[in-house]
This record gives sequence, structure tokens and C-alpha cells, in this order.
Amino acid sequence: MDLFGFDLGALVPFILIGFAAQMVDGALGMAFGVISNTLLVGLLGMPPALASQRVHVVECFTTATSGISHLLSGNIDRKLFFRLLIPGVLGGVTGAYLLSSVDAAMIKPFVLLYLAGIGIYLLIRGLLYPPKLKEAKHVAPLGLVGGFLDAAGGGGWGPIVTSNLLIQGAEPRKVVGTVNSVEFFLTLAVSATFIAHLGIADLAGATLGLLLGGVVAAPFGAFAAKHFSPKLMLILVGIVLSLTSAYGIWSAWR
Repeated sequence: MDLFGFDLGALVPFILIGFAAQMVDGALGMAFGVISNTLLVGLLGMPPALASQRVHVVECFTTATSGISHLLSGNIDRKLFFRLLIPGVLGGVTGAYLLSSVDAAMIKPFVLLYLAGIGIYLLIRGLLYPPKLKEAKHVAPLGLVGGFLDAAGGGGWGPIVTSNLLIQGAEPRKVVGTVNSVEFFLTLAVSATFIAHLGIADLAGATLGLLLGGVVAAPFGAFAAKHFSPKLMLILVGIVLSLTSAYGIWSAWR
């Protein structure tokens, strides 16, 4: 069976990867890029540079779909959204401009160590202490740092911003929905030039499969975020953040 001139059977593995990665990202506010890249490179043998390129193109579309899904599910905190939006985009654009002169790969392992520690902390907190919800205070600096590291380091907006907002006590489902929604504008700002140079031809094959799977999964991820309890979300975020950060550390230092 053909889809836009491509064998649907050949697209199935990429559709499944996009679906699985977006389910986790939509429900927990992180890990689409990490999961997609890991499966594309580790299971399907795709060259890392090509996998990263395609994942970034797909994220421009999946973040838009995810943001709309979270909006319809009532998962977005409007005040938090605007407090994150401008600093996040400014940080992302700055990181993109400085990417050519700053070796962000040098600091990435240390950022991953920090995130692994945060993941363990959130896991313990979710297991042992009932979460007490309160308004996050340190938002603008967090958005600036998260946007910068996402652009300069090739990812990190979700893990950095989501985890730190949860530590501050913000409501988990609103954190996930808001962070996912702001990520669309961040990804669009950072990737605009990149997408213009790629052209429509790159939306073929693997990229199309990832895109289809991710877009289909977005509403389910938003639904899960709305119905997970705060305690369960802290535990799941802690597990995902710890595992993905540990994998990143192992990949960077092996």
C-alpha cells in the first residue's frame, strides 16, 4: 500500500517510533527527541546526524499538534505560558546564533548529570511525599536557560523546564501542557532557517512516518496528562528523566 508514493509498510517502524515518543512527551512534557533519536539510531541504524535532522523537522509539527491538544484538554496555564514564552524564545534564538562559536557539547554531560539528579529527586518525592501545589516563582530565568540549552545543545527544553517547575511545586498537568505549548514557538524560532534550507523533499520516508505517528499520538498524550494524578506524574517524570539522562551521559562519555 502506498502513501504519497511511499510504501506504507516501510513507514510503519517510523510511525510507531513517532507515536511512542510523542505519547511520552505529550503526557510528561519531555523526551520526544531523546526517545526518537535513540530508537532511530539504536534500533534502525540511522546515522546520528540524519536522525537528529529529521527529528527536529518533525518536532515543529508535533509541538503544534500537542499544544492544541493540551489547550483543548484545559492543560495550559495562561499566566505561566506568557512568563515562559518570551524568555524561552530569546534564549533559543541566542543559543542558535552562538552555536557556531560555543562548543555546547562540552557542557552537555554536566547538564545531563544535573538532570539525572533532578529525576531521582522527583522520583523520591513522588514516592514518599504527597506533592504540595503552589505557584512557580522562578520562571523567566528558567525559560531563558532552557531555550538557550535547547538550541545550543541540541535539546533539553522539556527536561530542564518541566522538571524545575515541578520542583517549585507547580501543578503537573498544567506544567506539561504549558511547556509543550511554548515549545512550539521555541522550535519554530530556532528551526525556521533550517527548515527553509531542507525543502519539502525531506518530508519523505522516515520523516513522514515520524510525523504521522507523532501527530496521531498528541491528543492521547494530552488526555493522559489531564487524568494522571500529581503523585503519579512526579514518579513517571522522575523515571523518564533519570533513564534518558543516564543514557545521554553514557553516550557522551563512552
